[in-house]
Amino acid sequence: SRKGMQFAVLTLFGIAAVTGAAAAEYKLLVEPSYNVQRATEVYQPLVAYLSKATGHKITLVTSRNYHFFWRDLRQNTAVDLVFAEAHFTDFRIKRFNAEPLVRTAEKTSYTLLASDQLENPTLATLFGRSIVTMPSPSLGFALLIELFPNPMSQPNILSTAASWRDGVEIVFGGEGDAAIVPTWLKEQYPNLVPIQTSREFPGAAITASAGLDGSIRSDITAALLTLHENADMYSVLAEIGVTRFEPATAAEYEGAEKMLKEFYGYD
Repeated sequence: SRKGMQFAVLTLFGIAAVTGAAAAEYKLLVEPSYNVQRATEVYQPLVAYLSKATGHKITLVTSRNYHFFWRDLRQNTAVDLVFAEAHFTDFRIKRFNAEPLVRTAEKTSYTLLASDQLENPTLATLFGRSIVTMPSPSLGFALLIELFPNPMSQPNILSTAASWRDGVEIVFGGEGDAAIVPTWLKEQYPNLVPIQTSREFPGAAITASAGLDGSIRSDITAALLTLHENADMYSVLAEIGVTRFEPATAAEYEGAEKMLKEFYGYD
């Protein structure tokens, strides 16, 4: 019947509309530098900005912890974008042909901060003492291990921090003797004693998965490169310790994935 045909056509268009809406949703997975609740608070304004600026629906994907994040990266989980530190970025580029779109303008390094309750703290005086970090294979954890290559002279590594700031709070609470944190955080804790700062890596990058359409990549890149011009986004940038995003290239990250070699799942 004619009504039946009309219903069929409408149903067909309804399915097409639903399919189209689903296809236009792009997932951004962020490194678990915060617990899930805090990550949502920090990054939701960023995805809301991207959705508005590009006209594409961007949704935030968080990981419970580094174990799950690392597993998802190795399995090339179905997301369109990943925001992560240099070693993870290089891994995605090498293994899955991901394309770096932008990186934070500031380079990344980590600084080991000791409690001011320790007398003349040095790397040597931390042997056997407790150092707080986020879990492996975060870049901070990997760099902390590098500082203590002698298996006979190891600190007690507490990989229990829920965020890099949380690590400092654990030290202030007297439950740790030192913490490793991104260097940009160091200035916020002048009463802690900096012991050593790591070498620098290119800033954390947002990479596009290989299957993401080129025009979508361009839209997202353009929005991120002008993000700092939006006054409402200042707090988002400040929270992650950067001033702006800049264009990124694969060559900048060459070799950074070697930081993952010591961790389970890397082969």
